[in-house]
Amino acid sequence: MDGERILIVDDEDRIRDMLREYLSPQGYIIDEAADGTEALDLFKKYKYFIVILDIMMPKLDGWTVCREIRKTSQVPIIMLSARGEEYDKLFGFELGVDDYLVKPFSPKELLARMKAIIRRSASSDSSSSQKNNVRFEGLSINYSSRNVTVDGKLLSLTPKEYELLSFFTRNPNKVFSRDQLLNEVWGYDFYGDHRTVDTHIKMLRESLEHYRKFIITVWGTGYKFEGGTK
Repeated sequence: MDGERILIVDDEDRIRDMLREYLSPQGYIIDEAADGTEALDLFKKYKYFIVILDIMMPKLDGWTVCREIRKTSQVPIIMLSARGEEYDKLFGFELGVDDYLVKPFSPKELLARMKAIIRRSASSDSSSSQKNNVRFEGLSINYSSRNVTVDGKLLSLTPKEYELLSFFTRNPNKVFSRDQLLNEVWGYDFYGDHRTVDTHIKMLRESLEHYRKFIITVWGTGYKFEGGTK
């Protein structure tokens, strides 16, 4: 995607230099910020294709920047961190991070993660054009606007909760293992354990309130979405 603008936010010069040198020849326009405040200033000025965001930075950390961005935008965010604990990854996904990359990493891996996000977005857009709205009793999903309502009340889902629900509702009554869900929803071989899926299933069920009944645990196998369309 020549000419798409990427925001790289990291207080380490060498990280920004490495990513700029690798991504610029791919045709991307690169903007850089060394702290969270500078990042938000740039984000207000330009429309970005993807934001690559470090966690530990001066002035404002990556978590704070992510929260501010998510107030107004669903732009894909890839979080960078020297910490690889499962808790940090899950916390990032709860805030709306699309992917999480642990330092040190190769720029090739980052580009692969970016392409996975692009593929998921393209697949979602294609499916949305075929069938824009579905309804399961009082649960309604509009794929083009990404709006989900429960008995007419608009829900506030994280991007990963929405993507998980979107995948399930496009493939009702089919059982998926945790590995299949990681591959289909996260779009790559996730380096972690299956608690990532279980945690997001729990979060999604809580968000869906009494329509949590549609997400069925198939013991020893995985999960499925079971609900009649209306």
